[in-house]
Formats: sequence, C-alpha cells, structure tokens
Amino acid sequence: MNDWAEHAVARLDAIDDPGALGFLVGDGDWPFRGFVVRRDGDVVAFANVCPHARHPLDMLPDAFLTQGGSMIRCASHGALFRPDDGECLAGPCVGAKLLRLDARVDEHGTIYVRAPESLRDATLSGWSGL
Repeated sequence: MNDWAEHAVARLDAIDDPGALGFLVGDGDWPFRGFVVRRDGDVVAFANVCPHARHPLDMLPDAFLTQGGSMIRCASHGALFRPDDGECLAGPCVGAKLLRLDARVDEHGTIYVRAPESLRDATLSGWSGL
C-alpha cells in the first residue's frame, strides 16, 4: 500500500484493555495524527481523522472509545466505528471507514505503526477521509 516508515508509538502496558492512545508522527505544522486501540488482547491503529468531518476524533486527549470500550466514537458528531476494522456503523458517515494502519507489538511490548511523517503525504490523497 505504501512505503511509510515504522514508528514506535507506545508501550503496550501504557494502554488499558480496552483502551486507546493517540500519537503524533513527524514535525512541523502537519504532523500525522493516529491512535492505537487495545481490545481483547488485540492492537489496531488508525489515522485520527473522521471520514465525515475530516478532523480528529477525540476532543479530549485519548478519548476515542465509548464507555466500556466497545466502539470508537467521533466526539464531534457521534459517529460510531467498529474497532477491529474502523467501519462506521452509526452517524453521518455510515459505511465509510477509518484509515487503518499496520501495527505490531514486538517482544519487548513496544507498539510499532507504519505511518506517514505528515498529513500532507501524497499517498493519503486517495483516501476519502483526508
């Protein structure tokens, strides 16, 4: 899909299960914003961009999940996304998907995510959420 670099973004033990944690990659005016979700022992990562309004999903830091952690929520418009694949199930963007990122946890518990250095990365132009 892309040639994005892999970035260490968090430690697994820093995220509750269920829980989520935001991260930034890159410097300058347009760093890439993403977040990691830990749920039922699995770790997935997404771009922190609502496909409906194209702004970050969290109004408060790391507030990505509904109470109980069963869904990802856009704080602005209440859209609800499935945490395993990012598909919107309720709200103004039903059927759209969050941009899922490749993520892995190494043997030391560090979470690595493949992500661009900037939201201005040309390879993101084909994704409707940006």
